[in-house]
Parts: sequence; structure tokens; C-alpha cells
Amino acid sequence: MKIFSDSADYNFILKYSKDKLVKGFTTNPSLMRLAGAKNYKSYSLKLIKISNKKPISLEVFSDNINEMYKQGKSISKWGKNVYVKIPVINTKGKFTGACIKKLSNEKIKLNITAVYTFQQVKKIIKSINKDSKTIISIFAGRMGDQGKNPIPIFKKSINYAKKYKNIEILWASTREPYNYLEAKSLNCHIITMPPKIIDQIKNFKKTYNQLTIDTVKGFYKDAKKSGFKI
Repeated sequence: MKIFSDSADYNFILKYSKDKLVKGFTTNPSLMRLAGAKNYKSYSLKLIKISNKKPISLEVFSDNINEMYKQGKSISKWGKNVYVKIPVINTKGKFTGACIKKLSNEKIKLNITAVYTFQQVKKIIKSINKDSKTIISIFAGRMGDQGKNPIPIFKKSINYAKKYKNIEILWASTREPYNYLEAKSLNCHIITMPPKIIDQIKNFKKTYNQLTIDTVKGFYKDAKKSGFKI
């Protein structure tokens, strides 16, 4: 399973471009805004330049499906390692299949995002050119935030997609390091996670005893710093 970094921060992408553990990058308009991007194209080109040729997903932001296609076509020309990110529906709930189909038939690499149901996954797979590379990003963390179990959707989607060599299922909106183990046990192709969690999974070698000692040390140090007395 490949690990992608979910961030549009210039310094994080520069850092992970040299990290063998991280195989690619995902961004979205919200992350771009958080990173302080003012000009979408020029900032994206900066990120592509430092990405060390690793896959990087850059999202369209129009709500008009025809305009999505035009934006996607333009974004695809920015770099050979670019995956064009298309939301599965627009804000009015309309399926973006027409845009997905046109771009896929032009062999443009796609990352279909904001996916929450197996039915959406099936519609996406029916719309794409099976000879063109496609990532399907299922938002596990946001499902969990609403008390919904993402695991059955991943199981069905991974099983449904396994006969297509160019389709990859991605675990998105990672919330905690343990999600890495969950996604791996399901045979997800990719998991994307924020930099903090990438750094946390590097400490998975700690034993239960080490975790106990670290926890107690933390309590002890904070009590001393506070000058607590009984």
C-alpha cells in the first residue's frame, strides 16, 4: 500500500519529495487556501516542480461540469505526474460522469474524489476508460465523523475494482495512525494522510511497555512543572 501526503504546504511537499516512505501527494482547494496559495496555477506549478516526479493530485474547482472538463484538461498539461482531481458530483448533486468520461478517454490520469458510497464507485468505474489510470478516493474519516462505518464500502469497492489494473482505491480523510493498519488490512492501494500522521506511523515499533512508560513520564513531568502538592 502506497502512502501519499495530504497537504498543499510547500515545505511539507519539499520534505516528503525526498522521503522514500511517501510515494505521492494529494491536494484540494481547501488545502491550497490553507497553504496560502493566491494564484492556483502558479502555486501548483511550484508544487509540481519540487514533487520529485511523484504523483500529485490537483483538483478542479468549477461547479459547472463542462467547465470542470476545461479546467481538468488544462491542469493535466502542467506535469506528467499530475492526476486531475474531479469530485464525483457537483454542489447540486449532479454526477460528473460526462466530464470523467471525456477526460478518461483522452488518457488523462484522474483522481475521483469525495466518494462515499459503493454505488458511486460503480458509476465511476462504468464511466472511465479502463486503459487510463484512475484513483478513486473514498472519504473514510468523514464517514467515521458521522458515525458511519466505511469498511464495508472499501471491501466492496476493492473487490469490484480488482480486475482492473489501472484503478486504485484510496483511503482518504485519515484521522489517526491506526487507519493505516485498517487500510492495509483491506488491501487498499493507497492511503493519503496529513504530515503529522505520516510522522506518527514511523513510531509504530514501540512496545506496549514503552508506551506505558512514555505516558507515565508525560504525567510525571507535567505534575512537576505545575508544582502540584497534596
